[in-house]
Amino acid sequence: MSDTPAASGGVGPGLVDPKSDPQYIQFKTLPPGGPLNRWSHAITREHDYPGAQAMLYGAGVPNEEMMKNAPHVGIATVWWEGNPIVKRAVEKQKMLAWQYNAVGVSDAITMGGEGMRYSLQTRDLIADSIETVTCAQHHDANISIPGCDKNMPGVIMAAVRHNRPFIMIYGGTIRKGYSNLLERDVNVSTCYEASGAFAYGRLQAKTNPGAEGRTPSDVLSDIERHACPGAGACGGMYTANTMATAIEAMGFTLPGSSSYPAQSPEKARECERAAEVIKTTMEKDIRPRDLLTREALENALVITMILGGSTNGVLHFLAMANTAEVPLSLEDIDRVSNKTPFLADLAPSGKYLMEDLYKIGGTPSVLKMLIAAGLINGNIPTVTGRTLAENVADWPSLPPDQKIIRPLSDPIKETGHIRVLRGNFAPEGAVAKITGKEGLSFAGKARVFNKEHELDDALSRGAIPRDENLVLIVRYEGPRGGPGMPEQLRASAAIMGAGLKNIALVTDGRYSGASHGFIVGHVTPEAARGGPIALVRDGDTIVIDAVTNRIDITNVSDQELEERRKAWRAPVPKVRRGALAKYARLVGDASHGAVTDQWDADD
Repeated sequence: MSDTPAASGGVGPGLVDPKSDPQYIQFKTLPPGGPLNRWSHAITREHDYPGAQAMLYGAGVPNEEMMKNAPHVGIATVWWEGNPIVKRAVEKQKMLAWQYNAVGVSDAITMGGEGMRYSLQTRDLIADSIETVTCAQHHDANISIPGCDKNMPGVIMAAVRHNRPFIMIYGGTIRKGYSNLLERDVNVSTCYEASGAFAYGRLQAKTNPGAEGRTPSDVLSDIERHACPGAGACGGMYTANTMATAIEAMGFTLPGSSSYPAQSPEKARECERAAEVIKTTMEKDIRPRDLLTREALENALVITMILGGSTNGVLHFLAMANTAEVPLSLEDIDRVSNKTPFLADLAPSGKYLMEDLYKIGGTPSVLKMLIAAGLINGNIPTVTGRTLAENVADWPSLPPDQKIIRPLSDPIKETGHIRVLRGNFAPEGAVAKITGKEGLSFAGKARVFNKEHELDDALSRGAIPRDENLVLIVRYEGPRGGPGMPEQLRASAAIMGAGLKNIALVTDGRYSGASHGFIVGHVTPEAARGGPIALVRDGDTIVIDAVTNRIDITNVSDQELEERRKAWRAPVPKVRRGALAKYARLVGDASHGAVTDQWDADD
């Protein structure tokens, strides 16, 4: 395997657009004179991107014929005006309400393709947009309504920049789907795992498999059609719900915001009540920097460990803290993980979804239990003008017979599932998601892929063997090298669906909150900056230990690594113009949140 990355691309059939400028991300397209869905076909053809198709069905694609053949036309409105529910509620408080838009990228639709490179950078674009309008228009307060993963830290980062009265309304979680052929509940993550099962010949209907209308292809179509039954963020304890619950534990939302489903009546009532609360924050001069404190961040970390939240939370907590100039490091995250049990039987590693948690009391009931146990600080201030403990005091306790949240005396794992690893492979840190179900250590031979699509292609061909322990390393996918630090759910879910138990995944990119298995991401320094991940070769032995928190190349001497370093050359960036080129030049490393507005001390 070469030490430098190949050109990006490799999504579906077609050729790289001959009219595209090679300084930008290269997308494949169908030739002119044929179908008009020349670019969108890459994610809607056959079953290459089942998660994207599931999300598009949920967004309103009416049928399979339109899914496969209709072109997609974006309508970009550059405007600012009013939102129906929140706008009317604000006006009832005798205030003027102005709504405006910020960008939004669906991680489920972009997952596994070149479009995913644009995802993380939208966090900072959202922060820039809201800061810009709030300050330029002299707004007195801000209500932000995010829905997907990085959108929530984006609005919080904006809030602590402009530091004017603020409240966040989480868009809400999606309902569960149901597959008629699998005869069980499904969600968007099912699509990706089913794709791996399909590639390895393991996907079949529960009854009468292979009969007419019940082939593996029919099963995958059924999952795509029913995994996303309506509006809302992905339903497990993936990144969106991780960030929503954490931000509620920090005091930035009304109680219940993070667990109310998007289409529930409670969510509509929350939108109406937010206008009263934003007026309270203005009258009491409650500011975002009053709320985003060290104590609030500790709460966010604790509930993330309790609920089995996403490794992306680490990246976003570091960025939020950096923006608010509150000290927070990987060592702090490791410390909280070491003292906090993992209690929740929630997807991706568990059985239940956020909709199930909502039915037994939701996030406030969990917070109430954790405050009583002394694990969450209930004395922190919140947007309501009351403390967090006061906000949840009247909320019902978790039912004694519920199965979602384990008692503190019987945790799934006695310490947190998020581990911060260091070693000669990641001297500045890496973040692992290890629930204990996959074991606490792993050793195997390295198999190196210089871009995510190389691993995706190997999995699609069924080319990853089952007969030896392998550490699959995907590099040159960090914040700068990707560029954009794309999530790699397509690969991690395909491995789970294929039943490959002999695999650990390691990358300088990210994993989705829906990813599970033995996975390590955020490797720092990243390959594009010359980190050791750029030097590893096929066949090297990699040892990962979640007890000692180490990740090391064990069969290569320091002298050999130094020789490889001397021979390594930084790859010439392929993307040299546009939003991602600008991002690659500005972005910092993952161990400090991958922020783009850090002013270097010597500048």
